[in-house]
This record gives sequence, structure tokens and C-alpha cells, in this order.
Amino acid sequence: MALKLKYETGVAATIQFISLTLLNLINGVSGSLNQCFSTNGSCVSTIALDTGYFLAITIWFGFLWLAGFATQDRRSRRIAQMLILAEGLVFLVGLYDFTKHRQSIIGTLISLGEIITSLWVSYLAFRLILARGGRVRKVRVRRTHPDA
Repeated sequence: MALKLKYETGVAATIQFISLTLLNLINGVSGSLNQCFSTNGSCVSTIALDTGYFLAITIWFGFLWLAGFATQDRRSRRIAQMLILAEGLVFLVGLYDFTKHRQSIIGTLISLGEIITSLWVSYLAFRLILARGGRVRKVRVRRTHPDA
């Protein structure tokens, strides 16, 4: 069964929150372990910086998660526009990380996840804007058939 979401920005933002938070946690733990086991690294400062970075990322994606549910529930044009702008920032960060920082496979996966999920959530929010608070439907063009 394929996941077909028409307007559920809250569900898409939940998927984004869980997947990217989990990938960032794995990246932070592996980076801290690599730094602690190296001969020249300071383990405590690396763990403190990685923890702060992880908390900042988690708070940001938590904000996007709440904005996604607010967009879905209220069907507000302003909240949807704000969500699209915030997801655009996530897209730009993911694109920058993808092009400049190819140090690990996890980092590349995080960048691709940021790019893909930000485009997906933005698309769903844009569909809500086009629906103008109404129901999100496929646009079907009815063709008239000449009676013979």
C-alpha cells in the first residue's frame, strides 16, 4: 500500500521529524565516538557540542512538526506559507550540506532526507494554499463527448 497524502502536512512533518532526528542522533553518537577514540581529541567538549547541536536540530524539527499539524488542522494560508518558508530553509541547508560536506554516508543520508522531506512537506502545504481552506482534490477536466 503506497502512502498517498493529499493534505496531511502533519503526518508528513511527523515522518520528517522522526527520520531526521534519528539520523542526526546516529550521526552525533558516531562522531562523538570517533572523536573520543582518536588520540588527539577532547571527548568532553565534543560530546557537549554534539549534544547542543542535536538539541537545536530537534527543537527546529519539533517546531516544523507543530507547524505541519497547525497547517493541516486550521488550513490557514498564513501558517502554510510560514511552513513553506521554514521548509525552504531546511532545503537550502540540506542542499549546502550535500554539495559541500560529503564526509560520511550518514551525513549524505541526512542531507538527502532534508531535501526530500522538505520538498514533500512544502508540496502538501502548497496544495492546501491552492485549496483555499477547502477540500484538496484532484483537478479533473471533464470532456464533452459529442452525441452522434
